[in-house]
Amino acid sequence: MNFLPIQLFDSESSTYTYILAADGEAVLIDPVDKHCERDLAHLERLGLRLAYVLETHNHADHVTSAGRLRQLTGAKTAAPSGCGIAPAEVQLNHGDVLRFDASEEIHVIHTPGHTAGSVCYLWRGNLFSGDTLLIDGCGRTDFQSGSAEALYHSVTERLFTLPEPTMLWPAHDYKGRSVSTIGWEKRNNSRLSSRSLEDFVQLMNNLNLPPPRLMDVAVPANRNLGLPH
Repeated sequence: MNFLPIQLFDSESSTYTYILAADGEAVLIDPVDKHCERDLAHLERLGLRLAYVLETHNHADHVTSAGRLRQLTGAKTAAPSGCGIAPAEVQLNHGDVLRFDASEEIHVIHTPGHTAGSVCYLWRGNLFSGDTLLIDGCGRTDFQSGSAEALYHSVTERLFTLPEPTMLWPAHDYKGRSVSTIGWEKRNNSRLSSRSLEDFVQLMNNLNLPPPRLMDVAVPANRNLGLPH
């Protein structure tokens, strides 16, 4: 089977969901509740058993389908240990390695900043960056224990030090872009490239963004993997 990530999109929240497919098993990253059947249909067509459902952080703009996918497929759920998603069977920390389909490895990189617990996943030269690093941008840092200083260090010390050809797959994009590379972002990212820590913190602290529309619903729901309490 082709080992390229399969990228799926939710138009309401501009969220990307990813299927990582190996010979007989798959992993889903950041699924959205309303697309549970769509995602299962992809797996069925490809003849894949779902091994894990991964979250990059506790999302504030959509509700996850991780809990429902676990119920329907028997997959394990995994979430960053610092995000308060207690029902996930696997609580992830920096340096952890998830294995599926016998020989496939996903490396966990803790990247606090957007939220205190945010992580990115590295698989076969592909970085799934959540809201930490976006294409020509980054996630906001003004809620859920966010920190502009922490995000700057996460990106410059843990992501920009990856090989430049590493493919960057974000959790969101609002301009129709699907993929970038670490090298391009290092040279061109308008928020982070060639910007000092002090300048970045000042920029992020003055964005004055409105709160996500679904935040009051999504954050508590996602702490329970999207399932009713």
